[in-house]
Amino acid sequence: MHTELTTYLDEQLPNFLDILRRMVAINSYTGNPEGVNRLADFTAEIFAPLGFQARRVQAENPDYGKHLILTRPGSSKKKIGMISHLDTVFPPDEEIANDFCWHESRDRLYGPGTNDIKGGTVMMLMVLEALQKFAPNEFDTITWVLLFNAAEERLSPDFGGLCQKELPSDTLAALVFEAGVRTKTGFQLVTARKGRATYKVDVEGKASHAGSSHPEGANAIVQMAHTVQQIAALTDYAQDLTFNVGAISGGTVVNRVPHQAQATVEMRAFSKEVFNTGVQNILGLQHQTQVSNHNGSYHCSVAIQLSEQSAPWPQNAGTEMLLAVWQAAGDDLGIPVEREARGGLSDGNAIWHAMPTIDGLGPYGANAHCSERSPDGSKDQEFANKSSFVPKALLNSIAILKLIQAENSSK
Repeated sequence: MHTELTTYLDEQLPNFLDILRRMVAINSYTGNPEGVNRLADFTAEIFAPLGFQARRVQAENPDYGKHLILTRPGSSKKKIGMISHLDTVFPPDEEIANDFCWHESRDRLYGPGTNDIKGGTVMMLMVLEALQKFAPNEFDTITWVLLFNAAEERLSPDFGGLCQKELPSDTLAALVFEAGVRTKTGFQLVTARKGRATYKVDVEGKASHAGSSHPEGANAIVQMAHTVQQIAALTDYAQDLTFNVGAISGGTVVNRVPHQAQATVEMRAFSKEVFNTGVQNILGLQHQTQVSNHNGSYHCSVAIQLSEQSAPWPQNAGTEMLLAVWQAAGDDLGIPVEREARGGLSDGNAIWHAMPTIDGLGPYGANAHCSERSPDGSKDQEFANKSSFVPKALLNSIAILKLIQAENSSK
């Protein structure tokens, strides 16, 4: 079967890549809901021949597009979920300015979303077509639910709840098709991801004339400089805990001691305990001030607000079970499969605790979120490697087949 399946995927690859090319031609920047919805229409169209029916759910934020749900009922109630997203990070003007569009160069397929994550959506199609053709009985047993986030790049908070509604706790697996990583001999799959919290830091100082009454002022920017150094010092690489001060603003004009300053900060960690400690530590910096006016009658104030947070996806039994299945499939194919703990977030962060979840099932490539390129090659645009599609689709197909067969034999 492995040989026939590989031959089929090789023969069909040009058709699959043409679908990817057409997807890339649709701008689906998160802030372009019309484009996101147009991509959803096309996505529903390409899965329809497999028997999938489409539903759409407006994202919680009305400025975003509609989440897409594709369902194909099976002969049993057992479900497998496949998860991707519709949106990219590239506004239309950016694509035009950087001439960022579909083009091929040797093994590289360039274009918006080739790696993150339209290539992953095409990978889902390859796997499902292969299973329907070569394992029709097992394919028909499963109720397949495909979920596409309209605003993953903005961490749309409602999508995780939608996934849990569509995929009950007895779901066999939630398979996330974010881009994978290739090792020298095989693949890495994502089995853990860092959690993320963002903060807003506000400093209030006291304004004064910078020339005639400088001693009366309490400089909010100077206080912010102290505070951001304290925040940066909370980073602890030994615990995989990082703080990043991403933006600072403050003051108005140069002849005025600034009375206000703001900063935005993000924090990431793998461990729930380390994550929670990080939250406590940064919030503990509130009201710690080092700057006052000259006579000490006025002290700057520091306020730190937790804006949003996504919990870590740690090592867990459900993900470990799925990793073992993919590793067994890799053993059959002579493809080593290793684990990866990834610093970035995905929809897997919102669902791993509710059902067995594994990630990184898409093709591999590089330069996700990058539209720029330079003549010296120091900057290059996002791409997916053409050569990754068939072996990764083969691995995913065999692993999913093993998962279904194990479930059927346990009855």
